[in-house]
Amino acid sequence: MQNAPETSPSLVGEEYEVEVGPVAHGGHCIARTDEGRVLFVRHTLPGEKVVARVTEGDEGSRFLRADAVTIIEASKDRVEAPCPFSGPGRCGGCDWQHAKPGAQRRFKGEVIAEQLQRLAGLTPEEAGWDGTVMPAEGDKLPAGQVPQWRTRVQYAIDEAGHVGLRRHRSHEVEPIEHCMIAAEGVSELGIEERLWEGMETVEAIAASGSSDRQVILTPRPGARLPLVELDKPVSVLRVDEKDGGVHRVHGRAFVRERADERTHRVGNGGFWQVHPQAADTLMRAVMQGLLPRKGDMALDLYCGVGLFAGALADRVGDKGAVLGIETGKRAVEDARHNLQQFDRVRIEHGKVDAVLPRTGIDSVDLIVLDPPRAGAGKQTVRHLASLGARRIAYVACDPAALARDIAYFAESGYKPRTLRAFDLFPMTHHVECVAILEPVKKDA
Repeated sequence: MQNAPETSPSLVGEEYEVEVGPVAHGGHCIARTDEGRVLFVRHTLPGEKVVARVTEGDEGSRFLRADAVTIIEASKDRVEAPCPFSGPGRCGGCDWQHAKPGAQRRFKGEVIAEQLQRLAGLTPEEAGWDGTVMPAEGDKLPAGQVPQWRTRVQYAIDEAGHVGLRRHRSHEVEPIEHCMIAAEGVSELGIEERLWEGMETVEAIAASGSSDRQVILTPRPGARLPLVELDKPVSVLRVDEKDGGVHRVHGRAFVRERADERTHRVGNGGFWQVHPQAADTLMRAVMQGLLPRKGDMALDLYCGVGLFAGALADRVGDKGAVLGIETGKRAVEDARHNLQQFDRVRIEHGKVDAVLPRTGIDSVDLIVLDPPRAGAGKQTVRHLASLGARRIAYVACDPAALARDIAYFAESGYKPRTLRAFDLFPMTHHVECVAILEPVKKDA
């Protein structure tokens, strides 16, 4: 009879007095105990001295996760968290409620720079970046004020039907009365004021380009849908517990969003940038970087409902062409609907690395790619580099994935021309980047 494998003693609950080092990717800072153990500490800032309480890890762990539960020496960048539901062990939706807005952007810049250096071997200057992270229009507020930017909020519901948000790295629900970063169009629905018995999640969507409002209900197994009566008119959809599909209950199955002076249909809770300024901000950065010309052939990869494909189609003219590729079936339907006035646009359904080789395309002028958080990957990057585009725009929501893929592009003869970073997720550790890549000039 085999003995059960030995487990290392848990260190959860242990406390260490530490001096806090630099910010790290993921919304925490790095510290070390006197014994040299690495701690990833949330709710602290670089340069502080704190008592950190371990939340994850044991004697055999490579690193420990912890919360700063006592601030012994505070940073000048610290503010009292405006949100009453943030803090150690509480809501995990925000990472930097306790930091001044300017400091948050500086931390995000430090993370981008660290990832570029570590994964791509580039300094900010070599990446064509001035080191700044730009706030979205209207988001530059005094310390203590919070931008109401989140147009899509997925509320977690506890077993009693109370509304909350998930705690950090946990399925546990932190009950809340109001989410401070929720857009006004979400808050005015009054979701937090009601009981949602039998529901697992309630997602609220407030389109920034129209008055469309939508809730998507995920029932617990066997539960019946409630009668949805909110403070504003809404469409209601539900997630099917068998296939995970989203189905209309009543009202429209889509919301209408505006960007680039065009209305975009986004159905069944499909992807659209969450910050109300994000779609136009990123579209402008991409077009300013690519400088499309009449007659260009362009690719829009991971194209969603067609934001960049439409912007490209406008600019390449009747003699140009745009191919979009997207994995989401409903997003493809929406993209084809949104771009139906452009004969020169084609949208294909499937994975980029499977569909693109089948098209037979061996040469293009411009490429836009906006991959999921994991990035595009070496195989896809190699294929894209082989197409000889004069410029490639890479839109990234994760600086680590961006840096890895920039390194792959470098292996295939492309380097960054410019990089811009935008703080489109205030109070969180997330940041959006747009890198413009071009072929390395070969010596004559």
